[in-house]
This record gives sequence, C-alpha cells and structure tokens, in this order.
Amino acid sequence: MNSASWHARITCGRETGAGFLVTERHVLTCAHVVARSGTEEVSVSFARAEDALPAKVVAHGGWDGHDTAPGDVAVLELDRSVALEPAEFAAPSDAYGDPPRRLVAYGFPKRFEEGTLAEYRATADQLIDGEWVQLEAWAGHGQPLAPGFSGAAVTLADSGRVVGMVSSAARDPGIRNGRMLPAQVIARYWPRLGELIPTPGYGPADKKRLRELVLARGPEFDGRPECSPERLYSDAVGAFGPPLPAGGFGSLWNATWYLLSEVPDAEAVARFAARLADFTEDAPTRSALRAWPSRVPDDRARPPLKAPGRAAAAGTQPWSPILVEIEPSGSGDHQFLVEVSAYNGRHRRVVGSRALPADRVRGYALERIDEAYHELEPGARELIAFVLPRRWLNTDVAHWQRSADDDSPLGSFAPLVVMDLERRRSGGLQHKLLQKWLRLDGQSAARLHRIGCGSLGQDPVRLTIGLRRGADMVGFASPPRARGTRRLFQASLNAAVPVMLWPRSGCRGEHRDGVREGCAGEAFLDRLAWHLADLPPSELPFHIHELRELAYASEDPDPHWAYDLVLLWEDPRYLPDPTGYAHSPVG
Repeated sequence: MNSASWHARITCGRETGAGFLVTERHVLTCAHVVARSGTEEVSVSFARAEDALPAKVVAHGGWDGHDTAPGDVAVLELDRSVALEPAEFAAPSDAYGDPPRRLVAYGFPKRFEEGTLAEYRATADQLIDGEWVQLEAWAGHGQPLAPGFSGAAVTLADSGRVVGMVSSAARDPGIRNGRMLPAQVIARYWPRLGELIPTPGYGPADKKRLRELVLARGPEFDGRPECSPERLYSDAVGAFGPPLPAGGFGSLWNATWYLLSEVPDAEAVARFAARLADFTEDAPTRSALRAWPSRVPDDRARPPLKAPGRAAAAGTQPWSPILVEIEPSGSGDHQFLVEVSAYNGRHRRVVGSRALPADRVRGYALERIDEAYHELEPGARELIAFVLPRRWLNTDVAHWQRSADDDSPLGSFAPLVVMDLERRRSGGLQHKLLQKWLRLDGQSAARLHRIGCGSLGQDPVRLTIGLRRGADMVGFASPPRARGTRRLFQASLNAAVPVMLWPRSGCRGEHRDGVREGCAGEAFLDRLAWHLADLPPSELPFHIHELRELAYASEDPDPHWAYDLVLLWEDPRYLPDPTGYAHSPVG
C-alpha cells in the first residue's frame, strides 16, 4: 500500500476514529465519530506530524444519530494548514471490477495507537438504500473492520487512491463485512469534494464554477414542478436517458452531482445548467449558467456557420435565426409556453423555455432574445423569427419595445419575421416549402400574387391549388381579421407560399361594391409590388428591415406606408427542428 501521510486519527472526547486529509486544511470523517463536538474538543493527528491539531466541524451530512441514518459525514477544519499532500481520489467506477479490486482501510481500533490495515472488497456497485456499498473481507483472516475504523479512507491497494469512507462494521465479530460511503455519495453532502473526484468531461475548475453557480442562487421554485431538480434532470437526459434514481434528489446540487458522476453523457450536465438558467432570476448568474462550461471541448466543437443544404446568396452571410415560439400551454386559457432558441447552422441552443401567464410573455421573450445573442458567432447574421399560432400572426411583435432601457421597436433592431405554428408542425407543408425554396434558388425574380380588396370572394380551395403552382409570394391588401380575408390567408398558408406580406392596420377589405377609389389596401399593394421588384426572396428579411427603419424614423405627419408591414417568411433549411428540451416544461 502507498505509505500515505494523509491518514488521520480523530479523537472527540472518548470517541476515537479515523479520517483523511482532502485539502491542506480539511479532513473527512464520519459524523458519529465527532457526535459530541458541541461539548467535547476535536483533535486530529497525522503519522508524520508531531502534535495533534485542534479542529472544528464545518460541514455535516445531516446524520440524526441512528445507525442506519443517511448523511454520516463530517468535514473538519484544522486550526491551521498542514504541509502534507492530501489524498487523491479515484474515479467512482474504479472501486469495482471483475475480478474484484482489493481495497484497503487504515483505522485506529483499540490497542493500535499507530493504526492498522484491513483488506476488503466491494460486494457490488449497488447502493444500499441509495447510500452505502457493502464491504466484505478480502480473506478469512486478518484485521476485521471494528470501532476505530469509522471515517477511514477506503483506498485501492495498487494506487492508494480513495474510493470511499468506512462508515460501519458488522456488530457480530464473526461476520467480516461492513459498509462504505462511496466518494461520490460523500460529495452529495459536501459539494466541494466533487472537484477532487475525477469525472468524465469536466475538470476541477469547471466543477468548481458550476458548484458556485448552483449553490449561490438556483431557481426560485415557488412550488412549480417544472423547475424541480427531478424535472430539470429529466429535461437534461432526455426521454431515453438514465431514469431518475429511486427517491429523486434532495437538492439541486444532488441532481447536478448525479449528472456529473453517474450519467455517461457528459453533455447532459451542460443542458442541465442551461435549463437551470431559465429559472434563475439573477441575470449575471443566469448568463454564467448558460455559458458553462466556458470552453467548448474539441469533441463538442460547434459545426461551421453555414445554412444546411444551401449556398448563401453571393456577397451575403447565411441567416442565424433567434427563434421565439409562443403557443398556448394547455394548462389554462391564459397560460402560454414560450421557448427561445438560437441557431448556428444546424446547431440549436435553447436559451429559455417557460410556461407563463399572458402578462409575462412579452417581458420574458424580450429578455431571452437579448440573451440569445450570446449564442451567435461574432460574424453571424441575426434573424428574429416569431413562431405564432395562426390566429396571432397579426400580433405587433415588430413594434414591441426592445428592452426596458430601449424604447425603439424590436423590428428596427434586427430583421424580424413571423411564421405559422401549425404550418411549422406539418411535415407535408415543410416538404413543400423546401421544394419551393430549391426552385427559387434558381430564379432571378419571384412572382408576387396580389390578394386585393376586390378578391375576397374567390374560392379558398382553388386559391390554394393555384398558389402551389404559380406564386412565390402573396401580398394582402388588408390584415387577416375579416372573415373573407382569414379564409384566403389560410388558403395561402396551406399552399406553402414561402413569403406573405400584409399591413397590420388600414383597410379592412370589406368593400361590398367593388374596390373604392383611393383604397388604402390597393395603394399598399402597389407600393409593395414596386418595392419587391427584382429582390431575391432569400434576402427579404434584410430589405424589409431597412424599410421598417425608414418607416419608424419618418418625420412625416402621416404614417409611412410600411409602418405596420408584416413579413411572414419561412425557409426550413435555416431552421432545422431538433428537440431542444426533451420534455415540455408545462407542469
């Protein structure tokens, strides 16, 4: 065995036990060894130290005094640092194997003031009551576990690395077994230990930062099931990931540490941190959680910034959308599910996903849109895309105040489009849209179909069939509010027209005696047709953004004709739809 000097002898009143140095000033032992620390002095001595050092209990696992109670862990802080190398830890799985690994404990039973060794092995890697691993003697002779071994480090015989701590021994001397608290279980009770235990994918600095973020704030639960540790874990591992452990998690840290130490998918804990961010009200902590870890490992590098399946127009960058999806949550008439994502090529990062009452939707969406910019590459060409239910497509999202500190309209800040939720969910319509864009890529100009105030009596089915064959863009003279306009609007969506434009206000399109002289809707279509002439449809978000900037900045007493212009624009190649979170956050 490695002649480690970090083994410690612990005394507290009449109780003697063992422990081990884990930092230059901290020692781990069992809570029952220092149970009388409130009234008795605690002292720690090391084999190579001349004097015993006073210590105090600075962390406790919550052990309640019963033999089988969980949390039999205590962290002692020495009154000064010691010049000894602390213990080193093995990976959690290293304690087990076939053949079994030989494990060694160094304890201080009666008549062994200098300490003695006991050799054991783990019966199996199965946790008893979610807490302990059973130990059985390596051989039928030799030193058994006994009082004085409590708190002793259990180490690998070949390397001396720690895999756990002795917590109890069989009461019957004829039964040569005992129990070990694995190191990863101890870290539930003292989170700092997690930085010392090897885990795949993340080093001590990453784990320290995550621990600080999780313990510093965490979410404001308010009893909401969607932000419980169990729900956040399920969102992180997905529908086919490891199931919840029996009994769930007692805290956010327990869920975090379980993902780090027990779940093979190293990406899961990063998804957990991002999901936790969504329920953290403190903005700096939220940003730090979402950005964790600060570096992207080589095997998880982001894909190159390009749109899948297409070349960008000459002289332009491909779009990197910020997607804002708003829909009824299904949990009440005034509850909505809002999800904000950022795209880089086919890489999608969910920035926030929350079920909210109606009066909180706008503020939440705007806040997460702003944070989504952190996910875009420096050279990315942003596009804010709102996915809305069909009946809400006329919502004035382009006019939303950009932030609490910026009164300018969101539509003046970046190119902004809307998309139809029902159409985005339809496999058939998405396929037709892809076909339309592939054809448009080879055309020099797009065909605009006008639906003016005198066109509202046409048959919707015939319009759908005709638009599938003969239109690339549709312009409406009036908003989709009146019954006739709504029917033709739906017919155009069903035709998989990639681009649709209309005014949010103005003419209602309800002329009963033909188009009137000076109809605002027809004038709108005339101006629109002139403006769109020779513009590539793929670049319309950019050109409409420029037009909105002119309209918003106009000092003319009459509103600019494009002030209320709505652009529905959808190219599925820029918006692949991988699952962001595996579960809806609706409780």
